[in-house]
Amino acid sequence: MTAIAVTIAGSDSGGGAGIQADLKAFSANGVYGASVLTALTAQNTRGVSAIHDVPTDFVRAQMDAVYSDLGVKATKIGMLASSTIIRAVAEGLRAHETGPIVLDPVMVAASGDPLLAESAVSSLIAELVPLADVITPNLHEAARMLEVPVAQSEADMLSQAERLLGLGARSVLLKGGHGTGEDSNDLFLRDGADAIWLRERRIATENTHGTGCTLSSAIAAGLAKQLTMKEAIASAKSYVHGAIAAADQLEIGSGHGPVHHFYQLWSA
Repeated sequence: MTAIAVTIAGSDSGGGAGIQADLKAFSANGVYGASVLTALTAQNTRGVSAIHDVPTDFVRAQMDAVYSDLGVKATKIGMLASSTIIRAVAEGLRAHETGPIVLDPVMVAASGDPLLAESAVSSLIAELVPLADVITPNLHEAARMLEVPVAQSEADMLSQAERLLGLGARSVLLKGGHGTGEDSNDLFLRDGADAIWLRERRIATENTHGTGCTLSSAIAAGLAKQLTMKEAIASAKSYVHGAIAAADQLEIGSGHGPVHHFYQLWSA
């Protein structure tokens, strides 16, 4: 049976993040991708100039259409700009067979532009975190969810990951890419299990737009192919590291360019 994953997220008109990055990551990892758009952004490599929320009834209509027909094996959730959209998505998830759910709590674009209203953070935590099989916040998103300073050490990351589990998620992948130093280390933690560190050397490039979207989508792709959570996360980490390493092969825009989703398929 064909492995199918769906992304519920916003559109990036520049093609580097959001729905566009998700579908590229699905395809690059051998999975058929479907989509539910929650927002439209006017965006390029330099930033976000406008956001238009999709009406909540149309978000739900997309979900009903996709899940009722396609046999979805995994779901990735990205940009949800408002509390009303969060509630609509949560209701849709509870109404359908979604497969494992990967929640990427997208709050700020790589350019620094806000993508989630401050008032919606509590809705995200209450409505969606308990439905997620894994949440994938970066250091800044974790700090915002917990209302604490950004983690400065691995001990801080472990403490915050434990607190994130306390919010109701089944597991947490706390991403360390926004940290400092020579390494970019992520932490995977689930209740009752030992912490697993996924370690990579930091790659010197400014072309990292869409990294978080791509990682969470690659995890969902692995889960859609029936990998275990640990296998899906390890595979996704390796894939994204390669996509970042190859990012400078692309010449896209004049700002922070995207990672190279198809580095394994395109010639240099």
